[in-house]
Amino acid sequence: MVYTIESALQSQYIDEVMVSTDSALYAAIAKEYEASVPFLRSEENATDTAGSLDVVFEVLDEYEKRGQCFENVVLLQPTSPLRTYRNIDEAFQLFYEKKADSVVSVCECEHSPLICNTLPKDLSLSGFLKSENGNRRQELGTFYRLNGAIYISKVHTLRGLKSFYGHNSYAYIMEQRESVDIDTELDFEIARILMQSINKGKNQD
Repeated sequence: MVYTIESALQSQYIDEVMVSTDSALYAAIAKEYEASVPFLRSEENATDTAGSLDVVFEVLDEYEKRGQCFENVVLLQPTSPLRTYRNIDEAFQLFYEKKADSVVSVCECEHSPLICNTLPKDLSLSGFLKSENGNRRQELGTFYRLNGAIYISKVHTLRGLKSFYGHNSYAYIMEQRESVDIDTELDFEIARILMQSINKGKNQD
């Protein structure tokens, strides 16, 4: 959470850095690092079934009740700690250059989905690969995946579509090492190793 707060505060395009949480402890930590926590997240949006958009709309609604409206909103999930303020600023620059309704970050897939498939119970590989894909991996093209790091949108468009994806949406491409999304313990270990390497490089500079 702190890494995300620090990156957001350094961005030249973000006016208000707000942390949505239902935890008084996390709220105190966020305030210590100069983020705003004007209210705690509702019980309804603090469950495992609540979506990110539900939280974003709750934040926008609460700010509007307090007389503060925003033209654009950016969602920065704390599970992407290697995302930097430069990534945020570059994504905003793309947002403005394209006159986009939204920009969402992506990164190159680690493996082509064309060499992936489900497996039957007997583990047979019969038909696992389409014949035209099996022998030309270098010719399969480049695929990208959502990396969960940056979501930018015009507020009125987000409210209308109830989605960050529309006909006027664009992808901001990030490097894979900046795109670690912590969902598992392995992801956490990978992120920790990369961050140690980054911090070591900064100290040597």
